[in-house]
Amino acid sequence: MDDAARIVIVGASVAGLTTAETLRAEGFAGSITLIGDETHAPYSRPPLSKHVLTGEWTPEQADLSDPIELAALNLTLIQGARATSLDIRGHTVTVGGEAISYDTLVIATGVAARRMAGTEGLAGVYSLRTLDDVVALRKELATAKRVVVIGAGVLGSEIAAATRKRGLEVALIGRTSELRLGQVGSHLSPLIAALHRENGVDLRLGFDVTEVIGEDHVSAIVLSDGTVIPADVVVAAIGSLPATEWVSDSGLELSDGIVCDSNGLAAPDVYAIGDVARWRDDLTAASTRAEHHLKATEQAQAVARLLVTGEESPAVVPFFWSELYGTKIQAYGRFPAVVPLTTIASEPGGARFVAASVQDGQVLGVVGWNMPRDFRLARADMVAAAEKPQSTQPELVGSETGSQHA
Repeated sequence: MDDAARIVIVGASVAGLTTAETLRAEGFAGSITLIGDETHAPYSRPPLSKHVLTGEWTPEQADLSDPIELAALNLTLIQGARATSLDIRGHTVTVGGEAISYDTLVIATGVAARRMAGTEGLAGVYSLRTLDDVVALRKELATAKRVVVIGAGVLGSEIAAATRKRGLEVALIGRTSELRLGQVGSHLSPLIAALHRENGVDLRLGFDVTEVIGEDHVSAIVLSDGTVIPADVVVAAIGSLPATEWVSDSGLELSDGIVCDSNGLAAPDVYAIGDVARWRDDLTAASTRAEHHLKATEQAQAVARLLVTGEESPAVVPFFWSELYGTKIQAYGRFPAVVPLTTIASEPGGARFVAASVQDGQVLGVVGWNMPRDFRLARADMVAAAEKPQSTQPELVGSETGSQHA
């Protein structure tokens, strides 16, 4: 790429910052403008629910870089400014009423948390997406006793675990009958449910929240069966929406995110990466969007490398991890709902194991439950197999090879 080129990156979280870092690492000497709608320095989001909410980390420990590292990137950082429109033909992005020209645009605007309808202006009701969200929630938890977490996904589980770690009474509500964890879906639902109950969480699955009670401050929620659960704090972890409003009239194809090819290209000279992007998977011909920290990083690196060197990167394979009550859960690959997990390594009693999603003899994904070393080995086998001819697949090894894990 011409060193006189102007690259504008909209979104200053991990995907956006990694794009800038990789551009420089690959030798790009042109202009980089990084635009973020928050006033904080770029920070990592996974630690918010894992460490900052519990008080183990200060907010500053989630920062992705320090001022010296940012300065070394020799970029223009625009903070506290939201992009409002995109002109693809004119190659401009409007930010704060100003049109910023680009030769290449990288969109990394992520997602926004869904808010609970009807709770506007009611104190004590939170969502958790930004650093400001977690700081405000942590302050309120300091005087709270009873917390209700709404949402049966990974964020809901992590918030429930974090608030229990603070010694609070916690009820976790899910409208579905199963708990979901990243790309693993509901495969581990019985184990996750057991973890919550063993750690004192009041788990209510298969219920809607029909009412949030409170005048100025929340005091309780009502479930669809009429049950009233007292609450000093309610945290809604009910999903997210891709941050695409600002490009709704741009001509980009939008479908639960920005639709891209397998290299992140959404339109001429426009790329999208991270949580907001729906990349085509050339192996399955499907277009997928995944909210994973590592996937955002790898997509950013792939796009930056392509822009500087012209070289395409291997397809990004989803990776995910979480920690609940000291149990580390890791997943690599894909886990179709119709394919049961097969245990490939375990300890007596099944308290620690590695399992695989195997379809037609092909290993699609591996998941580790408190067994990081064996998980790394299984993941390495998958990576090695992907570099060999299609007919070669990783051999399932382990003390429980071939048994199904429920």
